[in-house]
Amino acid sequence: MTATVASHRKPRQHPLASLTGGGSRSARTARTAATLALAGAAPTFGLAQAAGAPLTPDFDAAGHAAHRLTPAQVKNRVDALYQEAEVATQSYNGAKDSADTAREELSRLQDEAARRTGKLNAARAELGALAADQYRSGGIDPTVRLLLSADPQRYLDGAAVLERTGSHQATAVAGYARRLGSVRQVRQRAEDSVERLADTEAQLKKHRVTIVHKLDAAEQLLSRLTAEQRQRMTARDGARSARQGRTDHGDGHEGGTLSRLPGAVGAAAAQAPNPRAARAVSFAYSALGKPYVWGATGPAGYDCSGLTQAAWKAGGVALPRTTYTQISSGPRVARSQLAPGDLVFFYSGISHVGIYVGDGRMIHAPHPGAPVRIAPVDQMPFAAATRPA
Repeated sequence: MTATVASHRKPRQHPLASLTGGGSRSARTARTAATLALAGAAPTFGLAQAAGAPLTPDFDAAGHAAHRLTPAQVKNRVDALYQEAEVATQSYNGAKDSADTAREELSRLQDEAARRTGKLNAARAELGALAADQYRSGGIDPTVRLLLSADPQRYLDGAAVLERTGSHQATAVAGYARRLGSVRQVRQRAEDSVERLADTEAQLKKHRVTIVHKLDAAEQLLSRLTAEQRQRMTARDGARSARQGRTDHGDGHEGGTLSRLPGAVGAAAAQAPNPRAARAVSFAYSALGKPYVWGATGPAGYDCSGLTQAAWKAGGVALPRTTYTQISSGPRVARSQLAPGDLVFFYSGISHVGIYVGDGRMIHAPHPGAPVRIAPVDQMPFAAATRPA
């Protein structure tokens, strides 16, 4: 996220720059700055190799290399790797969400520190002017100076002014001390925010590496299959989805394509429990065929929770980012009571989510290489369902 910088702030620097004020830094802050430098690193599939992690083939229980596995065994292992990558993806999404929040908070604190520092500088200038006046007066006691006046009225007027000046000076000193303490507090909060951001960025890096390792391992396994074997594997997955996605308007090709027809969308929307759910369902249908991209929230591609978040956003409801937070976005729904628009969650760790569209089907973003599509709810281990509110 990009925060708007107030006009009183200097051009944006490194998050620590506005807090240091020059001088040496502790070893901990140096590590913080080094970690923050990772924030702009885009997730790429070359990261595993860059991290020096070897991608060795899997082995079966007997210790045989993965290339001896049957196509069915390869598929099972690949599916498991995709599921493990999904778990890491949800952790990545949660860490990224926290990092975005911390970055936004840091920017706000930097703005606040800049404003308060401006007021502190003004108070310092006022104290400096008072000190300069006292210096120019030669340090003569004010009462003595007034007594030297030959005009009694002038003496009385001067005494009143002196009293007001003394009060003003005391107020100025107290105001300066108060502002100094305020600036120090804001800077400490900003420093804490920087460290939280650094910790979160470290988590992001760890989850990113895990995801890339899992996906590279899956691709390595798939590469050991012939083109014909891979095609058959893909066809079986597509055929299963297509059987669940048939409508009276189609002939059994890819379910996602057929179900784009107005009749399918309209029927699901009509069964939705409220207009918000109907809009979410319609959005999910419009996303059919878009690629799975881990960490993505659209519009070009989605991961599973990115798709459901975007769908319900179209319905006017702001869902949190991850599967394990989306499950608490509304009341739980029994599987027998599912209605279009409900979120359906899978696996014991709540690592996958889809949006229910009726007739035992959902629309979801499955995994890399498989576009957003319609699939049966019983295709994966069902965990729970929620109706966003």
